Amino acid sequence: MYRVSKVLNNNGVIAIEMEENQEYVLLGKGIGFGKKVSQRFEAPSDCTRYSLKNDTERGSAASLVKSVDPVFLEIANEVLKEAEHTFGNIDKRILFPLADHISFAVARMKNGEQISNPLTGDIHALFYKEFQVASVLKKVLSDRMQIEIGDDEIGYVALHVHSAIEDEKVSVAMQMARTVRECVSIIETETGKKIDVMTLDYNRLMNHVKYMAARLLRGEELKVNINDYIEIKFPKAFAIATTVCDHLGENIGVQPGEREIGYLAMHIERVYNSGENN
Repeated sequence: MYRVSKVLNNNGVIAIEMEENQEYVLLGKGIGFGKKVSQRFEAPSDCTRYSLKNDTERGSAASLVKSVDPVFLEIANEVLKEAEHTFGNIDKRILFPLADHISFAVARMKNGEQISNPLTGDIHALFYKEFQVASVLKKVLSDRMQIEIGDDEIGYVALHVHSAIEDEKVSVAMQMARTVRECVSIIETETGKKIDVMTLDYNRLMNHVKYMAARLLRGEELKVNINDYIEIKFPKAFAIATTVCDHLGENIGVQPGEREIGYLAMHIERVYNSGENN
C-alpha cells in the first residue's frame, strides 16, 4: 500500500510505501490521474518504481526529482524500459541523472545549440547495444515534442545506459571511450593510415582495447603468452602495440602486462591487412 506525497502529473506520483516507510517515484499511464496528497492506493502491476533514497552522480535522487520536469522522468523511463528489455536487470538509480541530462539536451536543442561529441563514433562502436537502446529517444522525442535529436546527443545518453548496466560512472565510460580513441589515433599515426571505422576488424580492435583496459582495472592477466611468435611474425605491429600499451597504462594508471602486447599486435595487423582498408 502506498500513500501519495506529491502528484507529479497524470502519469507519475511520489509516494511512500507504507510498510517500508520509503519514498518512491511511481511512473505509469494514468497513475497520477485524480490522486490527492495523503491518498492511499495500491500500485498497478504495470507501473515502474524508482527509489528516492539513493544518491547519483548529479546529486540525490530526492533533489533531482524536484528540479526535473516530470515529462523527462517519463521519457527517461521509456529509455530504461528498453534497456531492461535488452539487458535484463539494470541499476534504476540512473533514471534521475538521465532525466536531468535529457532535460538539458532538449533545452539546448530548443535554443538552436548544436552539441558536438567527437567520440560519437567510438561510443557507437564500444557500446553498440547501449547506443541502440539510447536511440529510442529519437522516436520518443519526435512523438512527444516534435524534436529531432542527433547522434551526438544519443552518444551521451548511451553512456548513461552503460552506467545502468555496468555499475560504472558516466565519467568513467567517457574516459574509456576517450582512451580507446587515443590508442586508435596512435595506431593511425604510427602506420600513416586511417582506419576504416565501418569494418568488423576495427570494431574488434576497439573492443579488444576496451576489454584490455577493463582487465587491467580488475587486476586480471592473460594466461597465454604469444609475444615471441608475434614479435617475429609482425614486428611493426608489435612495436605499435607496445607504444599503445604504454599510453594506455599512463591513462588508466595501471601498466598492461607484457602478454597484452602480442594480442593487441595481432588485432593491429589484422586491421591493416584484412583487405578491407585502403
